[in-house]
Amino acid sequence: MHSDKQTAELIRKNLVNAIRSSGLTQTEIAARAGLGTSAISNYIHRGKLPTLCTFVVLCEVLDVSSEDILEI
Repeated sequence: MHSDKQTAELIRKNLVNAIRSSGLTQTEIAARAGLGTSAISNYIHRGKLPTLCTFVVLCEVLDVSSEDILEI
C-alpha cells in the first residue's frame, strides 16, 4: 500500500504525462479548463495537485479517464 505522499506523487506524475501527451499547450489546456496558465505550470513544475472538481475538468480536457490518472 502506498503512503499518501507516494500516492500524490503517482497522481501528479500521471497528470503531468497526460498534459504532455495531450498535444495541447499549457495555455490551451488552461483556457479549456477555465484556469490560469500558472495553475497548469504548478501541476507540472511545483508538485501541486488540482482540486477534485478541477481534476474532473482536466480529465475531460485532456481526454483521459480519471482511472488512468489514479491507476485504479
